[in-house]
Amino acid sequence: MPIGRQPAASRLWPSGGVHVWPSGQASALHSHRRGHLVYAARGVLSLRTERGTSIVPANRVAWIPAGFGHRHRAYGHTDMRIVFLAAPAARLLPARPVVFTASDLARELLLTLTGAPHDDPDAPGHDSAASARLRRVLVDQLREASEQPLHLPEPRDDRLRALARLLYADPGDTRPLADLGRTVGSSSRTLSRLLRDELGMTFYEWRTQVRIHHALVLLAEGHDTTRVAHACGWANPSGFITAFTGVVGTTPGRYRTAGRTARP
Repeated sequence: MPIGRQPAASRLWPSGGVHVWPSGQASALHSHRRGHLVYAARGVLSLRTERGTSIVPANRVAWIPAGFGHRHRAYGHTDMRIVFLAAPAARLLPARPVVFTASDLARELLLTLTGAPHDDPDAPGHDSAASARLRRVLVDQLREASEQPLHLPEPRDDRLRALARLLYADPGDTRPLADLGRTVGSSSRTLSRLLRDELGMTFYEWRTQVRIHHALVLLAEGHDTTRVAHACGWANPSGFITAFTGVVGTTPGRYRTAGRTARP
């Protein structure tokens, strides 16, 4: 993010940064000369690139290679941490934006590298060699982690874009694909083929991703599990909890608790 557009309470230094954002704060399209890791110590971030939108909750860490244009948006009061990587370390990670599962150790490393005395090279007690060692361990952790994208690829076909607008506006819409297709002027067979060919998903898989994205936003804003389940199209909370846990890796209740108790 350009320094002149930093939100209040943000700090950016050569090796990383902290942005403390209110819910709804968003950045303009920007890129960095170095690849960097993005982690939400509190709240939820969305990360949008030309390839689509990813959600980065507290158990994920996003990797954005150098030069990739992207936008961030915060949902809930969000404590965003950034760690820049030198070229030799960056080459060990994928050449495309990805989202990894964040282990407990990876989260602690991210928090440590963005807190004193590691944050500012001019700060008393700063140890460049110690910071470099921590970065190497962090990169090793991510290389061993599985990619866990909460990713909504960007549709290209106009019919899919129209379908996406419907579900983004109301993720709780429970109409079958045939009914949605009539609304956007396309058959369910055509839409199913486009979803498979363009996005590599069935309609059920894609709609579940849309709903889980929306659920993460609502949970970050403080809504309870039952309300979120109904808002996202589940008839009962148990079905929502099962789907949420399968995608995110933890229950909605545990996820909300982790977000409230994350170390600042």
